[in-house]
Amino acid sequence: MRRYDRLKHILRLDPEKDSHEIYRLIAAYEFPWDIARALELALYRTYAVPSIGRLLAETAELTDRTQRRYDDTSLLLDAVVEHGFDSVNGRTAIRRINQMHRTYDISNDDMRYVLCTFVVTPKRWLDAFGWRRLTPHELRATAHYYSTLGRHMGIQDVPVGYAEFEKYLNDYEDANYGWDEGARKVSDSTLDLMASWYPAPLAPAVRTASKALLDDSLLRAFRYARPSPTTRRLVRGALRLRGRGVRLLPPRDRPHFGRQNREIKSYPGYPVGYQVADLGAFGGGTGQGKSACPVPHAAKGQSAIEEKRP
Repeated sequence: MRRYDRLKHILRLDPEKDSHEIYRLIAAYEFPWDIARALELALYRTYAVPSIGRLLAETAELTDRTQRRYDDTSLLLDAVVEHGFDSVNGRTAIRRINQMHRTYDISNDDMRYVLCTFVVTPKRWLDAFGWRRLTPHELRATAHYYSTLGRHMGIQDVPVGYAEFEKYLNDYEDANYGWDEGARKVSDSTLDLMASWYPAPLAPAVRTASKALLDDSLLRAFRYARPSPTTRRLVRGALRLRGRGVRLLPPRDRPHFGRQNREIKSYPGYPVGYQVADLGAFGGGTGQGKSACPVPHAAKGQSAIEEKRP
């Protein structure tokens, strides 16, 4: 297979009917490292909305159990990417996501904004640092994939098409970004987590590099000092150089899913060290009658434990 052969295959698929397959190919074959980093940044952006950042601080999940919550979020989203919406593991992951969200009083507007970050941030990341950009065909499929996810999560008035996702995100950030002490604590904990993935002497440099990737609106919301122009050029230049290097590599011949990322550390014995139904924070309001996926599915005679892939 040559470097662009998989893209040629993607372009032959239907961007709506085959949106899950297209997104799986994008996330697990074409850009696994970039998508992981972009989704980290996507979730991080949401802290700058005070209603979101404050709630996350009040739960203490992202300040006291930061690694575990990072792992659970990654694995739940990854289960849908790997197995699909109608699979046992995919349905179980969505059920757990819904159970956790419905434990708290989260507005539909905030939920819709978080969903928008999953569509817009990866596109912007790949525009800046990827070995290639997403095509309009792939963007259409990505938007449809996340519209479907939003429907399964019971989010109302989900945008249709990439342009609507981006407009909602831009408008929501312009109207809502602001300072919150709790949100800053969540942000600091997240930066500390990212630094912990590297040898201790590199931790200050990792924190500095992470801030160099933040736009000015995020820096203002968290009241961080703006990194120097030289730091920004070095960090962003290094990522662009990496993208050019990846372009010269042969295409990936096997998928790399989020559960295989070295940043996930809470579950020993991968890939069988966890069950999807056990992921996430368990608290009040976890009754399945209230929190099940709102989209009906055909019954499946298979348990979530049985569905595993290498």
